[in-house]
Amino acid sequence: MTDAWRSPSKAKTVTNGTVKECREKTVDLAKIPVLMHFEKDAGPYITSAVVHARSADGKIENLSIHRLQVLDKKRLAIRLVPRHLFKLWRKAKEDGKDLDIAISIGVHPAVLLAASSPVPFGLNEYDVANALMNDRLKLIECEHVDAKAPADAELVLEGRISITEEVAEGPFVDITGTYDVQRKQPVVKILGVTHREDYFYHALLSSGAEHMLLMGLPHEVLIWQTVSKVVPKVHAINLSRGGSGWLHAIISVEKQLEGDCKNVLLGAFAAHPSLKHAVVVDSDIDVFDVSDVEWAIATRFSRAQRPHSNK
Repeated sequence: MTDAWRSPSKAKTVTNGTVKECREKTVDLAKIPVLMHFEKDAGPYITSAVVHARSADGKIENLSIHRLQVLDKKRLAIRLVPRHLFKLWRKAKEDGKDLDIAISIGVHPAVLLAASSPVPFGLNEYDVANALMNDRLKLIECEHVDAKAPADAELVLEGRISITEEVAEGPFVDITGTYDVQRKQPVVKILGVTHREDYFYHALLSSGAEHMLLMGLPHEVLIWQTVSKVVPKVHAINLSRGGSGWLHAIISVEKQLEGDCKNVLLGAFAAHPSLKHAVVVDSDIDVFDVSDVEWAIATRFSRAQRPHSNK
């Protein structure tokens, strides 16, 4: 992952791919088996799609994962966290033009991991995926919008994020297994649909293991990079399942100096600001075994002695 972030490789664009085996004559999202995941969700949600967009001048490209609520046959609501796609949408708003996007479902796992990676704005995550895939990623240009999709994706929705139309999106279960609040979010108007002749619809269960891996694993790498500058040897990092793969970290290191662990903790919280709780253990502790970690805390952690008082 680190190598792919540091040395992305430009993905090739081809003229055709298996995702264009079928071109729907009319857009009808009801034909796609989008799931209603939880009882109190606002409706069916696409949960595993990677969304590609680029700036009007073509200099900035971004690939990211977003939940998409089905509103009707031709419209979706997209959850935009204030990150990279949000920046491109805001710029489109300033320019007075809806933002073209490609919504790809059923892609190579490396594409999902790259889309989840916390790389700098402007670094094309397709190129990160291509590096992870040893230059085997092929892209196709969309037919109705200025965006790209993996040539071997199962299903691609071509659309535009409206700069004027917003709706109430949610509630929907987040990574913690709790319902996220309802917010005003932009509407996506779908203009075209292409897919494999007998496509698979990939659904990702929110708050499930796949969700935690996609969000957590790239940030474990980010924490690894940061704390490796503090101590000579990092053995393992686990954003634990009990912390929803996101909020709690267990870090195993080779300690040299007494202050090393404190610096590791500071580095971890700096690298991943969403962290609420972190534990640093020695290399003999298995960070993926909660009982082992709890045993280490019980036997190797000493509380400070309270000073005596004459009062």
